[in-house]
Amino acid sequence: MADSAQYFDLITMGRIGVDLYPLQTGVPLAQVETFGKFLGGSAANVAVAAARLGRSAAVITRTGDDPFGAYLHQALKDFGVDDRWVTPVAAYPTPITFCEIFPPDDFPLYFYRRPKAPDLEIRPDELDLPAIRGARVFWVTGTGLSEEPSRSATLAALEARGRAGTTVFDLDWRPMFWRDPEQARPYYRQALRHATVAVGNLDECEIATGVREPRACAEALLATGVELAVVKQGPRGVLAVHRDGTRAEVPPVPVEVVNGLGAGDAFGGSLCHGLLSGWDLTRTMRYANAAGALVASRLACSSAMPTGSEVDDLLARG
Repeated sequence: MADSAQYFDLITMGRIGVDLYPLQTGVPLAQVETFGKFLGGSAANVAVAAARLGRSAAVITRTGDDPFGAYLHQALKDFGVDDRWVTPVAAYPTPITFCEIFPPDDFPLYFYRRPKAPDLEIRPDELDLPAIRGARVFWVTGTGLSEEPSRSATLAALEARGRAGTTVFDLDWRPMFWRDPEQARPYYRQALRHATVAVGNLDECEIATGVREPRACAEALLATGVELAVVKQGPRGVLAVHRDGTRAEVPPVPVEVVNGLGAGDAFGGSLCHGLLSGWDLTRTMRYANAAGALVASRLACSSAMPTGSEVDDLLARG
């Protein structure tokens, strides 16, 4: 990937695909008749969330060399996300993800990423390391560690970054992406050695640290060397602990849930926005929580990402 003189507020690296989500709720997938097509994938969604908040964002990923890949390029551009490091893989189709929507808390996902997802074909020798070093925030995901060559590329990018600026490791645990889930923890530990921020829910924190109680998770993540540990607890809100002793425990923002699947990515993009803005920890967490709640109250993921004024309005009401 070519060297670039342009530096971004945020560069994400990892999963992308097409979300085909039912336009009917409370209906099993076998009986759904109509679907909406959306940009999906955690790395792409986090970049979109930050771009919606006015940040310059780019994503490092790969698609199939097919019409769905062309669609993803156009969608990224439409959302204001730079696609210069999104390259085609002729051998594999662009991934598709289906979900079922049973509010308020049941949203099964069905990933079609075989024989292999193109985003797992990111290669170390293709990385634009100066741009990665220059980004104000660099964001990688656990999925990127699940297979080679993406694993080596993810670790190479983190090593080149050298904990410069803000380097976020989104624990992003998806057991179905791993040939042997038992192998995950050593790679997670390796990635954490290069990160300044770790973000995950309790399941993800347990994979990374071996513990599950929220405060213990935060302390275990801090022990790996990160400066900020963010532990998402679903209906119990979020716990964030900084190495300097600062803590924030923020309850969830109550909304009528339509589809909870994009909330974590909205949270992530808004977390980056708060960190870039220099806000205190409690303000950042409240803002990110509100952004996640807004997306949970909407059908889609990427196209549901809120603007700053929408988040401000929700916070003002609550």
